[in-house]
Amino acid sequence: MGGFFGVAAKEDCVFDLFFGTDYHSHLGTRRAGMAVYSKTKGFDRAIHNIENAPFRTKFEKDVNSMEGQLGIGCISDYEPQPLLVRSHHGTYAITTVGKINNTDELVKMIFGNGHSHFMEMSSGEVNATELVAAIVNQKDNLVDGIRYAQEVIDGSMSMMLLTPLGIYAARDRLGRTPIAIGKKADAYCAAFESFSYLNLGYEDERELGPGEIVVLTPEGCKTLANPGKDMKICTFLWVYYGYPSSSYEGISVEKMRYNCGSLLAERDNITPDIVAGVPDSGTAHAIGYANRSGIPFSRPFIKYTPTWPRSFMPTMQTQRNLIAKMKLIPVHDLIKDKSLLLIDDSIVRGTQLRETTEFLYQSGAKEVHIRPACPPLLFGCKYLNFSRSSSEMDLITRRVLKEIEQEGKEIDLKKYVNPDTAEYDDMVNRICHQLKFTSLRFHRLDDMIRSVGIDKDKLCTYCWDGRE
Repeated sequence: MGGFFGVAAKEDCVFDLFFGTDYHSHLGTRRAGMAVYSKTKGFDRAIHNIENAPFRTKFEKDVNSMEGQLGIGCISDYEPQPLLVRSHHGTYAITTVGKINNTDELVKMIFGNGHSHFMEMSSGEVNATELVAAIVNQKDNLVDGIRYAQEVIDGSMSMMLLTPLGIYAARDRLGRTPIAIGKKADAYCAAFESFSYLNLGYEDERELGPGEIVVLTPEGCKTLANPGKDMKICTFLWVYYGYPSSSYEGISVEKMRYNCGSLLAERDNITPDIVAGVPDSGTAHAIGYANRSGIPFSRPFIKYTPTWPRSFMPTMQTQRNLIAKMKLIPVHDLIKDKSLLLIDDSIVRGTQLRETTEFLYQSGAKEVHIRPACPPLLFGCKYLNFSRSSSEMDLITRRVLKEIEQEGKEIDLKKYVNPDTAEYDDMVNRICHQLKFTSLRFHRLDDMIRSVGIDKDKLCTYCWDGRE
C-alpha cells in the first residue's frame, strides 16, 4: 500500500513532517522518504530502506539536519520516493500512492513523445512515481498534468507535489484512497491518515473529494480542480488497512469494525467459551462480536510487539509467515480445553491462519471456529498495491475453485460470490477442511457494507464480487 503526509508552515515544518509521516508506518514496509523546501537552502531530500529498522530510527539524523517551510514524506511498499524532478515546470518533489496497470503502454507513449529514459529499480521495474512525473510533465502546467495522469492511468493514483510555492495534493480520480486536510494557526497539512496530525496540534479541515486537486500554503488550502461525482473508496481500508483511530468519509475505522463483529454475531449459531481476535486487526471485530453475543472476549494469545512491529516484517512471504507465528505468545490458561471463536480481518492465502489454528490446538484448544471479518477474497486487487500476490492463484479461494474445476465441474464465479448458493457453501466447506478449522463462516458482503454505512455505489468491493 503506502501512505503520505505533507505540511506547509510559516515556520520550519520538519518536526511535523517527521512525526506525521511516521504515523503512516503501518501502511508500508520497504521504503520511506522525506523532501523539504527552504526559502534559503532550496530542496533537500532523504530516502531510506525501512525493512530492518523503523522510520524514526532511520530518519533521526536527517531530521536534525533538514530545514524548510514546506515538506512531503511517504511510507512505501515498493518504489523509492519522494523523487526530485527537474522539468519545464521548474524543480519539484513528488510522492504517490496507488497502482498502475498499464505501465508498458504509458512508457511507450512517453518515449513516443520524446522522453529519453527511465531509471530501472533493482526489481527491474520502472519506478511508478517517476512514470507519474513524466506524465505530469507532458502538459504545460502542473494542474493539467496531474489531471492528465489521473485520466490515462489504469488503476488509481493519488499524489503530492512539493514546489517552492506550495504543495499540490490530488486524490485519485475515483477516490479509492483518502486525503484529509488538517489546519492549525500557522500551518496546513495533507495526509492519507487523518489521525496522523491530531497530536501535532492540527484539527480536521475536510477530506478531498474524488479527483480533487488542491494547493496547500501556510495560509490555506485552495481547490484547483473540483471533485468528481463518482467515488469508489476501498472498503478494505476499514476492514484491515486503516489504523483503528482513522476515519474515512466521516466513518470511524474502529466503530466500523465493532459493527462488523456485531453483524457476524447476529447470524451465528454457535456458543463457544470465548471470542478472540487475531492481533491486531481482528481485535476490534472480536469486541463487536462479544458485545453483541454476550460471549466473553478474551486474549488467548498476545502479540509480542516491542521488537517486532509491522515495519520490521520482511518482504519474502515465507519469512513473513514464520515471523507472524513467532510474534504470537500463548496464554495457556485461556486456551486449554476451551472452545474458541477466532476473528481475523480476512483469509488471503490461508497459511498464517492455518498455522495459528494448529498452534491453538497444540496449546490445548478443544475447538477453533473461524469468522473472517470480510467475504471470501476471489479477485486480486486492480487498484491498490495492498497485496504482494503475483497471481490470483495465491488466494486460497482460487486454489479451491481450481480443485473443483479439476473434478469436472464448471466454474461460474457469480455463484461463488453469492453466499446463498450451494456452490458458495461447497467452497467454504472445502476451505474449512483444508485449514483444519472446527467451523468457518465468512462475513456477508451486504452485512459488511451495512457495517460501513456508506452507499454501496460509493465503495469499491472488487476483491470480493469482481464489480468495477
